[in-house]
Amino acid sequence: MTETAATPVFNIEKIFIKDFSVEVPNAPQIFLERDAPQMEMQMNTQNAAVEDDIYQCVLSITITAKIKDKTAFLVELQQAGVFRIQNLPQEAMDPALGVGCPNILFPYAREAISDAVLKAGFPPLLLQPVNFEMLYMQQQQAAASKLN
Repeated sequence: MTETAATPVFNIEKIFIKDFSVEVPNAPQIFLERDAPQMEMQMNTQNAAVEDDIYQCVLSITITAKIKDKTAFLVELQQAGVFRIQNLPQEAMDPALGVGCPNILFPYAREAISDAVLKAGFPPLLLQPVNFEMLYMQQQQAAASKLN
């Protein structure tokens, strides 16, 4: 009898907001401005093992909106998830954590940010889709170039 490899497992255990803040530092005067705000977005992901076969992925997004030289709003979100990943070959773990998990978390982050910006008194902010595979490959290339 031949031994078969165990079936890979990738399950979402929990999706949650780890940290979230919205600031409107120049309210109420900022609402009198008629210009559209200029947006700047920063994003990164962090992964960590929680215990055997359990991993946490945190997608951090910071959005700063400015009108002229004044900050209209600032949103900082850490959207997190706990994932059970078992029987995955080692070479597949990094892509699962760096691409698969953020792809799952992003729609939740996008909805939370849109709702928060709307509740802060601004039009909803719809974040464009993100290609996490491309970002992961860029990070891998940058890490490899540092080694050379």
